Amino acid sequence: MKTLLDISARLDAIVRWAAKIGAWASVLLVAVVIYDVITRRLGVPKPFGLNSTKIQESEFWLHTYLFALVIGYAYTRQAHVRIDLIREQLPTKAKYVIEMIGCLLFLVPYAYIGTFLTIDYVAASYATGEVSKSIIGLTNIWLLKAALYPLYILMGLAGISQFIKSLAGFTGNLPADMVPATLGGDH
Repeated sequence: MKTLLDISARLDAIVRWAAKIGAWASVLLVAVVIYDVITRRLGVPKPFGLNSTKIQESEFWLHTYLFALVIGYAYTRQAHVRIDLIREQLPTKAKYVIEMIGCLLFLVPYAYIGTFLTIDYVAASYATGEVSKSIIGLTNIWLLKAALYPLYILMGLAGISQFIKSLAGFTGNLPADMVPATLGGDH
């Protein structure tokens, strides 16, 4: 079990590293929004061929990459929406079983299917030279759609990591300090 928990720790490290990069997208997003508001309110001309449409679309892109890069980390930190009306009343071992079933039957397959389907989606966007629906918007929309790759991959890695931790918890081999990050709540 120690080997599996080491693998889980490595997967968590990858997910955490991606989240740190994603966090920088939030800093850039704030800067772009401030720049957009100031230039529009004060009528300051935008340099380098930028316009309000391109700036607003870049805000959307930054938000997309922020979300895509932090979603796996959010899952490993139990920051996702959870409906615990029934689950909270169950014994701890049953909670681990529910986590394992959720990861094995839903999250990991969903992440795999999403990654697989994204290949054609992004390739078609790239092949057709897809651009913004706005005439004065951004080009290379495939870069925006490519954000689905890290989103699904990081979700899948987080799901595998959570499955391993849940298995360790079910078998009684999960360190006590890892239980809250595995089951959520005040366990």
